[in-house]
Amino acid sequence: MKAVFAFENGRMFEGQSCGSPGEVVGEVVFNTGMAGYQEILTDPSYSGQIVVMTYPHIGNCGINLQDYESRNPFLEGFVVFEASKMFSNWRGQIGLSDFLRRYQIIAIEDVDTRAITRMLRDEGVMKGIISTYDFDPESLSRKLMLAPDMIGRNLVQVVTTKQPYEWQPELNNYEMQVFLPMREAPRYRLAVLDFGVKWNILRNLYSHGFDITIFPAHTRVADLIAADPDAIFLSNGPGDPEPVVYAIDTIRELIPRFPIMGICLGHQLLGLALGAKTFKLKFGHHGVNHPVKNLKTGKVEITSQNHGFAVDPKFLDEDKIEVTHLNLNDNTLEGFRHLKLPIFAVQYHPESGPGPHDSRYLFDQFYQMVRVEKEKRPVYA
Repeated sequence: MKAVFAFENGRMFEGQSCGSPGEVVGEVVFNTGMAGYQEILTDPSYSGQIVVMTYPHIGNCGINLQDYESRNPFLEGFVVFEASKMFSNWRGQIGLSDFLRRYQIIAIEDVDTRAITRMLRDEGVMKGIISTYDFDPESLSRKLMLAPDMIGRNLVQVVTTKQPYEWQPELNNYEMQVFLPMREAPRYRLAVLDFGVKWNILRNLYSHGFDITIFPAHTRVADLIAADPDAIFLSNGPGDPEPVVYAIDTIRELIPRFPIMGICLGHQLLGLALGAKTFKLKFGHHGVNHPVKNLKTGKVEITSQNHGFAVDPKFLDEDKIEVTHLNLNDNTLEGFRHLKLPIFAVQYHPESGPGPHDSRYLFDQFYQMVRVEKEKRPVYA
């Protein structure tokens, strides 16, 4: 089936549908990962976006039922040079195109993904539209003009859980069996504010010693305190952090009360709660090979990243906040910690789903921080 991929700058690419028929509009970003397409497809942080894979051949390992990062895909559309028509992997259970159709994801193949990537790199991210039935450039352009921009868009409300729940892992999960040794005791109660949390983050937190309760993004401070957690975790998520005012206000109240760790959107929201500002990156960081320098150790970590906004460190109070990590590609802020309180955050994804495992030490760092704080608290009979 014929499909087209049009952009708000007027460029249009013709290709073939490799997913569900239909039409979808979203912010177009490119991901440089050679593998990990299943985790990318099910990452809630891609809500509102059309993802272009720069690696030309996608789908040759198929899809399995264990490597999901959320309950279902949230991205708007998917773009590849070639979608594999067959797969071969001992864990593969369904083909890529069948998966896309199962979840009604509109996708296109046989387009020049290298040209699209160069265009986005040079001109910056922009809105795009994939259609399998409207091929008129003027009509597509009008639809793009009416589509919302990512700046000012609160997409957390689309992906967050509706009700609190206790999270229990599948202990036979391949990731937990092979890569995540279990810490049995002592274990601590962790409240996770769900802005679009990835399941591999939860697997890492659980294996490192946390019993997890997931809370909706709009949960009140009083309800979190009533749950009596030992620490708070601020998850990843999609969209612009600044419109998520309710979460920023909640975090501001939680800061003096609990140990806190944030990842990705959680990093940005924590920065805003501490008085910083955020800004839109030209084309974002989306891939599994981004070099980040740990300023405390001098080591360089190869990291997995997926974000379109960043915290501006100029607005962080140097007497209270220390920059801990920097991106070596563009010197943007990748991590900070509070100098007086048990709080830290990173912009990248140490759970590495997908990606290298260089940064998984951060989960143990969080555990040890919570342990120290727990031992400081008086115990009353």
